[in-house]
Amino acid sequence: MKPYYWESQHGNFGDDLNLWLWDFLLPGFREVHPETLLVGVGTVLNRALLPKATHKLVIGSGFGYGTLPDMSDPKEWDIRSVRGPLTAAKVGVAPELGIIDPAVMVADLPEFQGLRKIYKRSFVPHWESAIAGLWPAICHAVGLNYIDPRGEAKDVIRKIGQSELIVAESMHGAILADAFRVPWTAVSTSHSINSFKWNDWAQTLGVTYRPRRVPVSTRAEAMIKGARFWGMDFQAKEPQPEDPNRRQIDGDLAVTEREPRQTSLRAAAKRALAAPATLALWQASRAAAPQLSKDSALAERKERFRTVLDGIRRDYF
Repeated sequence: MKPYYWESQHGNFGDDLNLWLWDFLLPGFREVHPETLLVGVGTVLNRALLPKATHKLVIGSGFGYGTLPDMSDPKEWDIRSVRGPLTAAKVGVAPELGIIDPAVMVADLPEFQGLRKIYKRSFVPHWESAIAGLWPAICHAVGLNYIDPRGEAKDVIRKIGQSELIVAESMHGAILADAFRVPWTAVSTSHSINSFKWNDWAQTLGVTYRPRRVPVSTRAEAMIKGARFWGMDFQAKEPQPEDPNRRQIDGDLAVTEREPRQTSLRAAAKRALAAPATLALWQASRAAAPQLSKDSALAERKERFRTVLDGIRRDYF
């Protein structure tokens, strides 16, 4: 088998963990059934992403973007589980197959056992926010540890597990926090954050996706997301191939503006313009009652997922 995952040119730990997670969960899977594509962690049940005429084994993937492929042919699709009940309903399989996002199993890896807490509070933004936002400086200003979701996946995950609280715009930031039993608070900087996939996962564990609103931190970030910044509405721009100055955002969005030379005065001005984002993130990090699923709910879902893995070993190995 070959693992399939969506690969961002910028890096995104929630997708990149597919590179090694399945070697832990299904040792030897790469040596069997070379005709099969293992479709695992990620919002990848999308007609534009998955190849046709290829046998696909779906283990915990989710829907949330684009158009769902025709998954009715059992010769092409073996659907053992999906991320949650919302994806199960979209695909048209039994709700019992909407078990959990497989990323929760990362917490079982030996290398992540007994992590020492070294961060009081950490912030994990969405990868789009990390590209053009001022979030490292904002985190420094409000006493948060900044975790870049574009970093090496194991390093990002380790820092999540070493935190006492996670403020998450990244869905997998919250998923991994919950898996490591770290309380988490969800935030959102724009309407571009996909609430369907968050709710899909949240319903499996009995938690609620109710993100606290945090404004975007820079004009460039607003341009990427089609958001409002200081009273001005921006629309996400389509890339213009003939423009040599564009900054490509995974083939979907582009910022076509040259970056001006940075000076201390300009940096101070950018920090001042980011004041609403700074205040809102500080408030989110100090908000009462962060979320955490019940131990019993997480344990039950993981056990159901292990049963799925047992069936796959029986049928494919």
